[in-house]
Amino acid sequence: MKKTLVSALTAAMVVGAASTTFAAANPFSDVPADHWAYDAVSQLAQDGVIEGYGDTTFQGDKNITRYEMAQMVAKAMAKSTNVSGTDKALIDKLAAEFSDELNNLGVRVANLERNADMVKWNGEMRVQAISERNEGEHMKNTYPVKFRLDPSAEVNSNWHVKARIDADGALNTDTAGNAVLQRVYAEGKYGLTKIDLGKIPTVFNTNMLFDGQFSGASVTTGNQLKFTALGGRWSKVKDSTDAAADVYGAGVKYTLGKASAGAAYHEFKSDAFKTDTKNFPSYRNGSASDKAQIWSVDGYYRFDGNTALGGEYAQNAKADSYDKSGTVEFDYKGAKKANVGTWGAYVAYRHLGQNVSLNPNKLNYAAMNGTKGWEIGADYTLFKNTVAYLKYFDGEKLAGGKDASKLMGRVSFFF
Repeated sequence: MKKTLVSALTAAMVVGAASTTFAAANPFSDVPADHWAYDAVSQLAQDGVIEGYGDTTFQGDKNITRYEMAQMVAKAMAKSTNVSGTDKALIDKLAAEFSDELNNLGVRVANLERNADMVKWNGEMRVQAISERNEGEHMKNTYPVKFRLDPSAEVNSNWHVKARIDADGALNTDTAGNAVLQRVYAEGKYGLTKIDLGKIPTVFNTNMLFDGQFSGASVTTGNQLKFTALGGRWSKVKDSTDAAADVYGAGVKYTLGKASAGAAYHEFKSDAFKTDTKNFPSYRNGSASDKAQIWSVDGYYRFDGNTALGGEYAQNAKADSYDKSGTVEFDYKGAKKANVGTWGAYVAYRHLGQNVSLNPNKLNYAAMNGTKGWEIGADYTLFKNTVAYLKYFDGEKLAGGKDASKLMGRVSFFF
């Protein structure tokens, strides 16, 4: 049954193919920090097959270019005759991924290796325990579980199709959630320009302002200075409802060495803003405005391989109250899922105005929408590809000033 399901989904991905997150001939485009190649190269480094930048590190969360990654892969290929079968498989997979860049370096990769895996599967199984306390209310405990698949299918050297399939449930109930196709989109890369079409991830401020995905298109272009424009329809205006909004946005991001800064603007249009006083209290004092006009700025600086400081600020120009959100976070190290025993911790202050943080990320933030206060957290790699997370928020509600807190625990199994 499992093989039949995977085969069917793989066939569907191949037939529907059109996007790229992985293969790209441009040697100067960044490899995103969450790309599987980072974990693969980190594992090879742990096994003594390869070194990072010469000091056994990969410079924290700094995105490196495909050309730099190919240089590391080339060094690993030179040692591939004296490695374990597991490491040899990782090297072959990396060689297929960066074949164009390796060819530019004069390292030949067989076409058979490159085309051996046209559809790539990644995923996660997540178990959580959440305890939420609000002054004057009973404590609320929940135990959600999630199974996630993230397939990607190659169409050609410029395009891939990608998808995300989630199945949700809870340990404290006997009910099981249905599998939902959260994302499905085509992603193409042409030089320094990336195009996404379909039901795509949100582009800016996905933690503090709005999480999830929207149906439409986005275009990002540039290297150190990147510009993004997007347009479409967003279905997460109100949590757990069918309310949707038309959305348009644009933003810029500048990265220089260890620092980055950005700014963005989003305009949403939905009847929910003028009719839902529970989710959007005091929205223009009950006027007929059906728009949210949200601008935001953010900054980030990595001091070294272990410490970093970042922050965001946003405001809704159409709201009269609860119209500001901001967060400042200090990070120390961070768990690497491929490296057992690695860990990290953070401390943050968050202020999430409910008329501007329309749907903040409930996984990355312990702070709830409509609250302000302090948040701390830590993560630790228990076993290879198994990471434990613990987060705690202590603050108060913006409306009424009542105490509010949340404790979150999670174990994620990555595959």
